[in-house]
Amino acid sequence: MLFRDAFKTSTRALAHGKMRSLLTMLGIVIGIASVIIVMSLGASAEYYIVGQVQSFGSDLISINPGVPVAGGAPAQAAGVVIKTLVKQDVNSISKEPSVKLVSANVTGQATIIYGNKSKSVLWSATDPSMFKMINLSFQSGHPFTDADLNSYNKVIILGSQLAKDLFGNVSPLGKYVRLKDFNFLVTGVLDPKGAGIFSFDNYAVIPLTVGQKQILGVDYYQEVDVKSDPAYTTGFVKERIISVLRQNHHITDPAKDDFTVQSMEDALKTLGNITSILTLFLSAIAAISLIVGGIGIMNIMLVSVTERTKEIGLRKAVGATDRDILKQFLIESVLLTFTGGIIGIAIGAAVVGLAYFALTRFFSIAWVFAFPPGAVGLALFVSAGAGIAFGIYPARKAGKKNPIDALRYE
Repeated sequence: MLFRDAFKTSTRALAHGKMRSLLTMLGIVIGIASVIIVMSLGASAEYYIVGQVQSFGSDLISINPGVPVAGGAPAQAAGVVIKTLVKQDVNSISKEPSVKLVSANVTGQATIIYGNKSKSVLWSATDPSMFKMINLSFQSGHPFTDADLNSYNKVIILGSQLAKDLFGNVSPLGKYVRLKDFNFLVTGVLDPKGAGIFSFDNYAVIPLTVGQKQILGVDYYQEVDVKSDPAYTTGFVKERIISVLRQNHHITDPAKDDFTVQSMEDALKTLGNITSILTLFLSAIAAISLIVGGIGIMNIMLVSVTERTKEIGLRKAVGATDRDILKQFLIESVLLTFTGGIIGIAIGAAVVGLAYFALTRFFSIAWVFAFPPGAVGLALFVSAGAGIAFGIYPARKAGKKNPIDALRYE
């Protein structure tokens, strides 16, 4: 039997039982759609995170106290209080010719109050260099100055959403808000950035001296950020910072470092590894439904072989070989899985598109629509492979039937 004839026979058989064919494909459709959705959303998340990090510039270097704990997270993220970064470190780093800007900060969470309105917010205490370092622009007002820092002036910068929540459509400039038992004068409102991992829309920013000395009562920093001079490579600046900190902290053995220096390039690599591992893990979970779908196809094909025993006997009686019968049932299996794969790809693309629309339209997130061609190729390959893998046994069973016994089958 020619392949063309076997193909026509297989399509007629599948068309004869449309509902059975659709139900048989359902497992493959769900599996392929799940894999497409997970891989596409994983790629979109990676592009989004990388874009957020790059928006602050590739020349930024962050310094955190302590060494990373298991998983690569900063030690203080695990609730460990480390006091190794101090003013002397900032002064020493700022003297380096390869360093353009240095900004230290401490952060906390508190309730901010204006009139009868209150909101729990994250506040960041930093110095004026931070506004230049990460390109924060103002909707109204202006940043605080070094004079505010040195005089312990209680001034505050509000994120755009925070200002709207507290003041509505009224300008907050010149008004006082209460934070941690202190009254702060609002001198500026930041431009809205929209939802994002580095958005300041719901932040309050105050002078470093006020946050460090008067609110927290500490003499150390939780983080120091550095902007490297364009004339030097980030790698060189990073090495100079490490050298300065080791000298200040009297460290001769690198294994005993009490700080972590990480460039944006390092952060991007770490984030890329995390998102890739998560995508792979979730794809593996989604792929389980492909196995379930494949087993379902094998079961249905075995039932079909039993139901069509007389047909198989008749075909063999008029000259069909074992190979012809095997070919026919194998084509049916591959057609089911391949068609299911195409439907699954279409459904997956639709879901990814809807997610993109919802995130950009209703949540103002700068999401990226990513539909990797590799995911489509993998889906088609896996679906066709599943058809062969799970269809070969029923097809061989059909091909080996004795024609006389098949014709006698009731």
